[in-house]
This record gives sequence, C-alpha cells and structure tokens, in this order.
Amino acid sequence: MSQNIETIHQENKKAEQPAFRTGDTVTVNIKVIEGTKERIQPFKGVIIQHKNTGISETLTVRKMSGSVAVERIFPIHSPRIDSIVIDRPGKVRQARIYYMRNLRGKAARILERQD
Repeated sequence: MSQNIETIHQENKKAEQPAFRTGDTVTVNIKVIEGTKERIQPFKGVIIQHKNTGISETLTVRKMSGSVAVERIFPIHSPRIDSIVIDRPGKVRQARIYYMRNLRGKAARILERQD
C-alpha cells in the first residue's frame, strides 16, 4: 500500500475502542444530523458479526423493535459513530451468529460471559 494511503488510514482510525466480541449486547451512539441540528441516537442490540480489520472494520448489530428485527451495519471508524458501549458480554461459540435470525422469544437469549 502506498505511503499516502497508509497515512490517511492512520489519521482516520479511532484510537480507543472497547474490546467487543460477537454475542455482546452493545449500545452504538450515532450522530444524526437533522437540518441544522445534531443529536446522538442510541442503537442497542446484539453483535451478530464483526468483520474486517483496520479502517474498513465493520460491526453488524441486530435489535428487535417491537416484533420487527432491525439489523444495521456500522463502520467502526466512521466519524458518525460517537461511541460504542458494551452493556452485557455474551457467550457464543461462533464468530457469525446468523442463526439468531431464526430464533424468537426465550430461544434467542444469549448467556452472559464470565471473564
């Protein structure tokens, strides 16, 4: 990779990120711009996928809004992401927990990880 691209990547990369894993319940605080005002909107859900490394690192978070499931992909180093807070560490055995899409109710619970 060229020197210029590498410096741009290092400038845009966020320094401090929590050590989250797949299965953790997190709150992603997103900066939302509406007209001339800016506010922070929380998105709380379970991480079902953590993908890539470096500046292109992404996080897929799934939450239930009523009876409708909402999945959203967040670029971790985006300037729109204010913070990521780990609410509850989860214990799962796979890196991609897509099977959560087919589970409902109590079957969709994830055990808490004891560190």
